[in-house]
Amino acid sequence: MTAITRRTWLAVLGLLPAAELVSWAEGSDKNRKKETHIWEDIPPRELIRRRHLPDVALVTHQGKTVRFYEDLVKGKKVVINFVYTRCQGICVPVTANLVRVQKLLGDRVGRDIFFYSITLKPEEDTPEALEKYAALHGVGPGWLFLTGKPEDVELLRKKLGFTYADPLEDANKANHVGMLRLGNEPYLRWAACPGQAHPAWIAKSILLEMDGPTRPAATA
Repeated sequence: MTAITRRTWLAVLGLLPAAELVSWAEGSDKNRKKETHIWEDIPPRELIRRRHLPDVALVTHQGKTVRFYEDLVKGKKVVINFVYTRCQGICVPVTANLVRVQKLLGDRVGRDIFFYSITLKPEEDTPEALEKYAALHGVGPGWLFLTGKPEDVELLRKKLGFTYADPLEDANKANHVGMLRLGNEPYLRWAACPGQAHPAWIAKSILLEMDGPTRPAATA
């Protein structure tokens, strides 16, 4: 996913209700032309996995080592964002908002929808620090806070599209993107929505991505 400016992010996230992202499997026209001979025989799921879902090792706030793709994303419906525990900006309001969303979704969180918050500062945020942060904000079951090697976390941040086009702006973690990545991996559906939107709207957007693909089959 191509990095864009902060102003564009704010405009898009404010106007488009969890709009379906341009297909990750397709990429830009320029990249498609350059890589057609490389990717043409790879199934869409594998293509998305290779480009955007690296299977790096992470550690949960409960101290368990997991693989990002194999353990957390594969075959699951997920909500992903980035935070850090000493953040004085957007992290706290987004976390508080997601706590409200979690309550609206009820027991589906942890059953068939999973929340993942990945630290932007793994060099500071130990599993113990993340556990305290989760407890402080009243996070419920089905929501993991994750840390790992700095280079692996940075790879995830870039691959998942939590970046700005301006390198200086992108390097300022206090000014990081406050969006949520919504993923329905079994149906290859990936979208985004603003983390500070009204909780009911976020919950509705999540359910649209998570449940939408199953409705035709259920009706049939």
